[in-house]
Amino acid sequence: MSRPMFPFALGSVLLTALAPILWGTTYLVATEYLPEGRPLWAAVIRTLPAGLLLIAYTRQRVHSISWGRLLLLSALNISAFQALLFVAAYRLPGGIAAIAGALQPLIILALAWGVDQIRPSGSAVGTALCAVAGMALLILSPEAKWDLVGICAALTASVSMAAGIFLSRRWKSDMPLLAFTGWQLALGGLLLLPLAIFIEPPLASLSMTNIVGYTYLSILGTLFAYALWFRGIARLSSVAVSALGLLSPVTAILLGWLMLGETMRLREILGILIVLASVFALQWQRRVTPKGDSRRILKVKAA
Repeated sequence: MSRPMFPFALGSVLLTALAPILWGTTYLVATEYLPEGRPLWAAVIRTLPAGLLLIAYTRQRVHSISWGRLLLLSALNISAFQALLFVAAYRLPGGIAAIAGALQPLIILALAWGVDQIRPSGSAVGTALCAVAGMALLILSPEAKWDLVGICAALTASVSMAAGIFLSRRWKSDMPLLAFTGWQLALGGLLLLPLAIFIEPPLASLSMTNIVGYTYLSILGTLFAYALWFRGIARLSSVAVSALGLLSPVTAILLGWLMLGETMRLREILGILIVLASVFALQWQRRVTPKGDSRRILKVKAA
């Protein structure tokens, strides 16, 4: 029996990769199609309708996972991540806004070591650091615009998503994929709704451009993307999934270059190539060593 060309589930990797690619379009859509200064409303409109639509379609009750855990996952994966994502998108250029995603694989490795006592391999840490180095090449330039609030929002969004990925793997649910996705989107949107009402001004009348932008983000950028993302979390290792999240800033940078006329020099091209190579290499990181037994190797399920 011949060995497979790829030591991971290539189909699941490619499908999961579509989610961060779609999320990478958020920065372009937010700045070109949505009303200015409404990050919380953008997050609510993006998540709540999509979640309610999936709940109505699946007609599935919550089971096999406690409400407390579901609320925490909804807060991490949806509420905090989406709100902070839009804050960063409004205050930073697309590439810089997504840059903190490079830290997600390292955060996942740290959580696995600190919580599960699973020591990461040196190659996994080295590859994750290469991804950070690749991202650094994209932002360390005199033209980079550093907004403190935007940077903090991007970093916190990265931590929130990494924790959500990690806990989603630990708290597996037997609910159907679409139902599990719908409940998280709906609860995440409901958690954000009071904040949007009390913190931000109400939305004025929406133009057709605004409606197109919100519809795109809700259907493709949320309903479709999150269904693929949670599918990937159930089938791939946490490190592999978090590594695919790096495709979001790469997409944002490429769209800025292609559609907004942003410059891309040799340094940026080299950074993108390093990030893509790191994403590909991290799909091979299937082995980690548990603390206290360097001779024993645990295989992390990758498919």
